Amino acid sequence: MDSIKIVEILNKILKPDQIKINEPMKYHTSFRIGGPCDIMVLPEDEEDVLEVIKICAQNSIPFFIMGNGTNLLVKDGGIRGVVIKLAQNFSEAVVDKDVIRCKAGLPLSNLSKLALENSLKGLEFAGGIPGTVGGAVVMNAGAYDGQMAEIVESVKVMEQDGDIYEIKNKELGYSYRTSVLQNSGKIVLEALIKLEPGSYGEIKSRMEKYSVLRRQKQPLNLPSAGSVFKRPPGNFAGALIEKAGLKGYKIGGAMVSEKHAGFIVNTGGATARDVIELIEYIQQEVQRKFDVLLEPEIKIIGEDELE
Repeated sequence: MDSIKIVEILNKILKPDQIKINEPMKYHTSFRIGGPCDIMVLPEDEEDVLEVIKICAQNSIPFFIMGNGTNLLVKDGGIRGVVIKLAQNFSEAVVDKDVIRCKAGLPLSNLSKLALENSLKGLEFAGGIPGTVGGAVVMNAGAYDGQMAEIVESVKVMEQDGDIYEIKNKELGYSYRTSVLQNSGKIVLEALIKLEPGSYGEIKSRMEKYSVLRRQKQPLNLPSAGSVFKRPPGNFAGALIEKAGLKGYKIGGAMVSEKHAGFIVNTGGATARDVIELIEYIQQEVQRKFDVLLEPEIKIIGEDELE
């Protein structure tokens, strides 16, 4: 890929501060891990997204859409092509009675606070979930018996040919930590969130309760990507990992959290290779001891570092 040529084209449609070259992905993931992407762009509106995708298509360049990188492990060799980051530049939200229309880059925690400010209940579970609305909608993020599938009314998406339309909840195929949007190539632009009027005090109380539980149970003091594995039927990944004696087990700078075995934390200087090797070792040990194959919940992308 001729990065210089592509940047010249992008400069005609974007501001200079919307384009980053050879950007280390460790600055854009909650794991604080990841090699450089060739080019990163920060769109401000749908037109920006459409124009960047057109440029990629015309020049046969792969692109990857991301939010805040909270459920993401980028390999040490980084990402070839263009990374389109829908985050702080793409985070407007409008409240209309009991409905919130929000852009994909809005942090889920901000959406939860906005619901509280308007005394709308249904989003209390999301207060401490890192990541953006777009990612949460795609993977059906959830916690404490709440999930996005229960509150998403519709999602506005863009196809890779630029076609934009809305998909209703019943067509999203929601199930545990997944939807039809995953690996579909569709780009989530906006979500329409339907909530219910509630008591400000009760909503705030529930949010505070969940916040205390998170601080008690999760390793919030070290970089991680949240729960590494999906919950296996009839069990909990963290419980199986702990029973396998893997709490505190370490490969390089990556360690199974001593606070919650469902988390892998970066203790300092961890590489993606460290994390991947640890994931594979956990899977191997849990399957050997309990005949359960744990399925990763985090998304792993990019290229291995050349030896």
